[in-house]
Amino acid sequence: MAAKKKAANAGERAVAAGKAVRENEYVQRFMQDEELRESLRNAFTSARKAYGRINGKGPAKALDDKKVQRELKDAAGSLKDAADSLRGSKKKKSRFGRLLVVGVVGAGLALALSEDLRKKVLDALFGAEEEFEYTASTTPDASTSEQPVGSS
Repeated sequence: MAAKKKAANAGERAVAAGKAVRENEYVQRFMQDEELRESLRNAFTSARKAYGRINGKGPAKALDDKKVQRELKDAAGSLKDAADSLRGSKKKKSRFGRLLVVGVVGAGLALALSEDLRKKVLDALFGAEEEFEYTASTTPDASTSEQPVGSS
């Protein structure tokens, strides 16, 4: 008889656990959000690959392995995406920031490759260069110009 009560209690607890899972907002979001599932799947796959490469190596040697580093980075990125998705915060893609970076890089390349543009920018920042011709203020001595030294 005690076994029947235990089984009945276990069944009731299972039903209660099922209700709790169905009502949990994180489980609901996991069930509905394909991006969240994909992020978690990618994180798990990357972590499993990294663990497979680490297996048998010491931690220092494992972290020197570039493939392990890449897999761990991918896993961390996927977990971050999943956490952001669970929190409901989507990253806003900043077009202005990208445009600013592209503009700065383009301006740097233009300055590096074009000497005329570089001169115009330097003239605008520091003023135009003064061009001058050098004229000697002294005249050569007549005694030294007649014969070179060492000749007779």
